[in-house]
Amino acid sequence: MSRRRAREHVFTLLFQMTFVSQEEFQEKIDLFFKYNNIKEEDKQYIKEEVRGVLSKLDTIDELLSQHSKKWKIDRMSRVDLSILRLAVFEIIYRDDIPNSVAINEAVELAKKYSGDQSPSFVNGILGSISSSLGEVNDDE
Repeated sequence: MSRRRAREHVFTLLFQMTFVSQEEFQEKIDLFFKYNNIKEEDKQYIKEEVRGVLSKLDTIDELLSQHSKKWKIDRMSRVDLSILRLAVFEIIYRDDIPNSVAINEAVELAKKYSGDQSPSFVNGILGSISSSLGEVNDDE
């Protein structure tokens, strides 16, 4: 499975998380894998990414709050919030994913799953976060 497709699965699970309690979330994960034909190695990657985002959720949400001018997290669409959480996790905690790739992939998810204004909204917030970390151009 491509990294892009795996990222979509992670996004889907993070999005589902916004509708259920933490106690119910494991059941959602189990059902997701039951009804999606995903190889075991891909399941492990997806689960690790979801667990990683959830373990750093307070830090991620704090960064999102700081960089989303005039937008509180509870005002953001759940789709955009899920995309942003995944991308911020990748920017901060995944050294094997360049920031530019994490941002581009988040914008692509926003184009596919969210509204017309979402890609620029997502790009703006993630660009601000990336810049604040001093890694505007990590391809050099």
